[in-house]
Amino acid sequence: MIEIRNVKKAFGDHVILKGVDVTVQKGDVVVILGPSGSGKTTLLRCINFLEKADEGQMTIGDMSVDFKTVKKKEIRAIREKSGFVFQNYCLFNNKTALENVMIGLTVGRKVPKEQARETAMKMLDRVGLSERYDFYPSQLSGGQQQRVGIARAIALNPDVVLFDEPTSALDPELIGEVLEVMRELAEDGITMIVVTHEMSFARDVANHVIFMDGGVIAEEGTPEDIFDHPKNERTKQFLKRILREDEERHQQA
Repeated sequence: MIEIRNVKKAFGDHVILKGVDVTVQKGDVVVILGPSGSGKTTLLRCINFLEKADEGQMTIGDMSVDFKTVKKKEIRAIREKSGFVFQNYCLFNNKTALENVMIGLTVGRKVPKEQARETAMKMLDRVGLSERYDFYPSQLSGGQQQRVGIARAIALNPDVVLFDEPTSALDPELIGEVLEVMRELAEDGITMIVVTHEMSFARDVANHVIFMDGGVIAEEGTPEDIFDHPKNERTKQFLKRILREDEERHQQA
């Protein structure tokens, strides 16, 4: 289980998170929706300590930390429990797909090279890239690069995988292949927290949806609660706009 309590974060005088609480059970797929600037990506980055929250507490599995007093050793341990999939892939351009997946194992976990290679191959097979082991990022499509990023995250066998708008940098025709991999991971019971604007994924795959606005959780519930029976006026406005934009995009396609 992952429990986040009263997380606050500011950049100078600009307050991004105003006291956010999130609970994620093992096997959950939690989707976080919200307009730009609502704090959803900052929350995700605070969980993995890519940003350091100013206040709050977090529990992952059997480990609990206080954001204000957390030590470097604790941060390393938390990162071992959480994988991160970035918007823009963040692959090493001078390394092959296989090497990109291996590096977290060999450098971060000190796994022997042959064992890391075997694990990396299995993970690339799992995301449909068994014929791309020796391809460099420049030889891969955006969708393939993102699938390498997913393979890298799950290779570490984390307690939770954090996805930061994983399809936002992709051409429309490549979005489906990444979402399909994520659907398969969800079916395999991998715990996921996903920041996305992909409404179909949120509705069909998530079991819990959070809508953030202005640094707080404005509304949360099941996909049916949020999409079919939203109570908060900002939630209604956001969904109306996003669903209209989705419809216009599909008509243009």
